[in-house]
Amino acid sequence: MCMDDVVEEVVALDGRDLRLLRPRDAEALLDEDAFEHEEYLPYWAELWPSSLALARAVAGRALRGARTLELGCGLGLPSIAAALAGGRVLATDWAPDAVAMTRANAERNGVQIETLVCSWTDPAPLVERAPWDLVLASDVLYEARNADALLPLLPRLGREVWLADPGRPPAARFLELAAGEWTITSRPIPDLAAGAVYRLRQPVAT
Repeated sequence: MCMDDVVEEVVALDGRDLRLLRPRDAEALLDEDAFEHEEYLPYWAELWPSSLALARAVAGRALRGARTLELGCGLGLPSIAAALAGGRVLATDWAPDAVAMTRANAERNGVQIETLVCSWTDPAPLVERAPWDLVLASDVLYEARNADALLPLLPRLGREVWLADPGRPPAARFLELAAGEWTITSRPIPDLAAGAVYRLRQPVAT
């Protein structure tokens, strides 16, 4: 990806302006060979409402050094918000370009985070470092296969997950199944009229 062909988005977050770079034209990143073999689409290259909603929810929390993991970091906004809130953050995505952009955006805003290219189908690097104090994900349940991968993975990562979703059908199924293992609460968000920021918590074993 050419870092010269990018535009800047200014995002107001918790009293400060964050400056995020994103590709000027996401469609220009389409790779026909990659799509044919893996149905790869560069969803990471957009600043989605769910990402903004999750970042704003995280910005209102004092993380106080909490080990925080973001899944599917995209442009990195929730990870940056978590770092500003005091978290020790690992931002991950299976797309190397997304991880590179997140790293650049963190540096652009004077924030220190760790980044890692990692797929949910091979999550050993994430599981090895578990349990995480907080797991973040925004708009990652746009396909049923993503929900199928996350359902067994999340309990291996930590006891608290914040998940922002705009109301996609696979997310509804995921939440229904996850309710058997997690206590789920939701915070309605005006920008996510059909969705919410969901908080999943596992009960502490006694």
